[in-house]
Amino acid sequence: MALEWVVLGYAAAAEAIMVILLTMPGLDALRKGLVAVTRNLLKPFLSIIPFCLFLLMDIYWKYETRPSCDGDSCTPSENLRHQKSIMKSQRNALLIASALVFYWILYSVTNLVVRIEQLNQRVERLKNRD
Repeated sequence: MALEWVVLGYAAAAEAIMVILLTMPGLDALRKGLVAVTRNLLKPFLSIIPFCLFLLMDIYWKYETRPSCDGDSCTPSENLRHQKSIMKSQRNALLIASALVFYWILYSVTNLVVRIEQLNQRVERLKNRD
């Protein structure tokens, strides 16, 4: 199951890098290319949403079927394994949330940049008319 988390981590990192590059000032010369690449990658990155839902269900299933470790019924090693399992589940849930949030931010920022470019072109056309 570790491969799914690596793939999700790389996807979230790629989304974060694209958001940073789109919002970084001073990259006006590269912005058109970045917008084109990002717009083409938005549809394949949409597959992250069902993938995250699948991984979230996996976390829930592991949570529900995990043996409980209450009071003195566990040895110290079992208690430690139980705590590590909880920490991993929380970390993975945070990774899922960050991947979904970064996708939403990337989608929103890309649409805003495209809209700004369209408005700038409209302003230029109106200036050229006058």
